[in-house]
Amino acid sequence: MILYFAPGACSLADHIALIEAGLAFDTVEVDLKTHKTADGEDYFTVNSKGYVPSLRLDDGQLLTENIAILAWIADQAPSLAPAGELSRYHLLETLAYISSEIHKSFKPFFKPGASDEDKAEAAAVIEKRLGYFTQRLQAGYLFGKEATVADAYLFVVLTWAQKTHIPLSAPLSAFVERMRGRAAVRAALADEGLA
Repeated sequence: MILYFAPGACSLADHIALIEAGLAFDTVEVDLKTHKTADGEDYFTVNSKGYVPSLRLDDGQLLTENIAILAWIADQAPSLAPAGELSRYHLLETLAYISSEIHKSFKPFFKPGASDEDKAEAAAVIEKRLGYFTQRLQAGYLFGKEATVADAYLFVVLTWAQKTHIPLSAPLSAFVERMRGRAAVRAALADEGLA
């Protein structure tokens, strides 16, 4: 398996989850400005969307988009999925919320030329939307006492919030530190040169 990633991008969530799952995989770094892989390959030939993450499975099939890749990882390692009757759907619901309501809201911070006003508006939206998770983290992680693939994704967007000086509640800050203490997170950060 091959994970195509950019250091610190949303693909970090997949990197963490793959390590947590104990799945064997290689990584290929992608320069998102040039759309070239570390070995000089045109990344558009891998993923025509041109962004990360992409996960090339052992049978050659390609998965893209965090929701799909993280759900697939949870299927391979059920310990990374919540338990319960509607657990799969609650996991997808949480991944979708992180992706569409939080991740997407960071766009002004990554877009060259975005105004300070655009960034301030985005920060206010992100802070409000992150509030949804404050109560959910009382037991430690999003679905209780055990981390899931959704926690890996939430961790990544919270690190972006910290880098862009968006205030985090005490439970969110404690969650970031709890995640940083996990061996898989430390390993993924080191692999991406972010340790």
